[in-house]
Amino acid sequence: MNNSKVLSLVGLATKSGKTVSGEFSTEKSVKTGRCYLVLVADDASENTKKKFRNMCEYYEVPIYFLADKELMGKAMGKEFRASLGIQDANFALAIMKEIEK
Repeated sequence: MNNSKVLSLVGLATKSGKTVSGEFSTEKSVKTGRCYLVLVADDASENTKKKFRNMCEYYEVPIYFLADKELMGKAMGKEFRASLGIQDANFALAIMKEIEK
């Protein structure tokens, strides 16, 4: 997996307005069916990881754990981000392909 490629795709998705970030927004996006992929920082709390793992399993949304809060935030041009959701099917597929390399 190439973290920098994944994070640059996250940056592109953010610029085109296809991402949500932060625990509340990501959760809302998953539960309303608009989220195609969830990314959670490796250094997020175990509680946060468990919450998103269970929620994504229930709503059948792919979830991956990568990078750290600082890198994920930087990729989006924001502060620390523990979780983010991709709301575009094509960006989600491209990111999943990079992660699974």
